[in-house]
Amino acid sequence: MSVLNKYRKIQEQLGIIGDSEKIREVIELVMSVAPTNISVLITGESGVGKEVIAKSLHLLSPRKDRQMISVNCGAIPEGLLESELFGHEKGSFTGAIATKKGYFELADGGTIFLDEIGETPLQTQVKLLRVLESGEFMRVGSGELRKVDVRIIAATNRDLSKMVHNRHFRKDLYYRLKAISINVPPLRERREDIPLLLDHFVKEALQNNPIQFKGFSDDAMRIIENYSWSGNVRELKNFVESMIVLSAGKIVDANLVRDHLKDYQEIPESGASLPVPVQATVEQTERELIYKALLSLGVEIRDMKEILKNMNRSMNDQVIQGEVEDLSYQDEVTPIEEMEKQMIQKALRKYDGNKRKAARALQISERTLYRKLKEHSLE
Repeated sequence: MSVLNKYRKIQEQLGIIGDSEKIREVIELVMSVAPTNISVLITGESGVGKEVIAKSLHLLSPRKDRQMISVNCGAIPEGLLESELFGHEKGSFTGAIATKKGYFELADGGTIFLDEIGETPLQTQVKLLRVLESGEFMRVGSGELRKVDVRIIAATNRDLSKMVHNRHFRKDLYYRLKAISINVPPLRERREDIPLLLDHFVKEALQNNPIQFKGFSDDAMRIIENYSWSGNVRELKNFVESMIVLSAGKIVDANLVRDHLKDYQEIPESGASLPVPVQATVEQTERELIYKALLSLGVEIRDMKEILKNMNRSMNDQVIQGEVEDLSYQDEVTPIEEMEKQMIQKALRKYDGNKRKAARALQISERTLYRKLKEHSLE
């Protein structure tokens, strides 16, 4: 089985969608760690899919036939969290009308996923550390020591090292949890995965909702691929579901996308604001910066031409170091299409035809690169 097919099969099985280098690194780490009993700490922003990674670790482990229990530590009131995790005896507190097993007992032999671990109070952290080290705990209101065989996977969107420094999180628990740490990258750092995720969520939504859907226009896709997605994969999924309902059987265009993404602002290309060589002429410098800026904003080719034409006219009056610039370059301006074609060819030559690396060097999505290859007949 080829490497690509191996990843495809794993992705279908686990629901980890993406072909980017960063997400492949995550998959490789999951595959390496899953067969062990070592505790794992999953970090990442809200909405990146930390629970999907936790479920993947469980499904690839020897415990896959036993239960995995997910607990959102931030959603349970502080006074009840200890009882929920470790259980309680009848009459141990007001409202304890019967003996109750906690999540750790219910997950015996399987896996427990503690989401938002940074929200647990210090008193509960002490007991979590004990379970991690020895598998032992006591129910609330009981003096009887109980033992379980549970693998602990924890997740957080907070900086636990900073919390340790501020004494809001126990140092010993932190180092015990992070024996293995998996960081899930935010969506803005793997934008090449957005089209794959989009297709996945569309198929998923249409399975559950018999609605006619005709897809996204190219302009809409450009906006989607360049949007910041602060809510990450969760936000993208909700967005797709909304578009399917709101499009009413029509192609989703750029206007509908912009209306829905009220705080829409494209991510600028990282190279657009970098210093340029001082040896370059003002003409070369301004054209290069404007070209990069226009690409990052997804402006149409005809608009690029018009802006460059206006810029050339405005430079007629420009004086550099006391001398009037020679404006004869106006007759030698390379057409913007040819500049773009040359840049793509150069990137492909540099990376021996590797389109993923070429797209990354050009700071565009792989999907956009394929479209440009077709436009310039470079396929």
